[in-house]
Amino acid sequence: MKQIASFTINHLVLFPGVYVSRKDKINAETITTFDLRMTRPNYEPVMNTAEIHTLEHLGATFLRNHPEFGEKIIYFGPMGCRTGFYLLLAGDYESADIIPLLTEMYRFMADFEGEVPGASAVECGNYLDMNLPMAKYLAAKYLNEVLMNITPERMTYPE
Repeated sequence: MKQIASFTINHLVLFPGVYVSRKDKINAETITTFDLRMTRPNYEPVMNTAEIHTLEHLGATFLRNHPEFGEKIIYFGPMGCRTGFYLLLAGDYESADIIPLLTEMYRFMADFEGEVPGASAVECGNYLDMNLPMAKYLAAKYLNEVLMNITPERMTYPE
C-alpha cells in the first residue's frame, strides 16, 4: 500500500506550528488541509480527550460563525495522535494566510467563559468528557508560544 503523505513527515523534528498538510482539488475548488500542531510529537505529553473535546466544540463553533471564513470551513477536528487539530478550508491557502484567524480563535478559546457550546446529552454523544479549564490553558499556551510570534520554520514542514 502507498504511504499517505502525513506519515512521510518526520515527527521527531516537528515542532508546534501551523502547517499546510495537503491541498486537494475537487472539481474547480481547492481544499487546503492545515495541521495545527499544538504539542511536540513524541516529546511532550499528548492532550487528554476531555480538553481536546472541549477545544473541538469551542473551535468548531467559533469557526462556523466567523464572518469571513464561516462559509469556507469544511472541517475542524482533532488528530488521532492527540497532538493537534486538522482544519480544512475551501480555498487555496498558505499558513500565513490563516494566522490572524487562528489567533482570533485561540484567543476566543483561551478567554471563553460559560457553558461549552453543544455540551449537553441532547447535543453531544459524550458531553461529560469536557475540561474547560485545561482547554483554556492549552489554547493560551498555543496562542502565546506559537501563534503570537510564529516564524517561517513553524509554518513549513521540516525536511
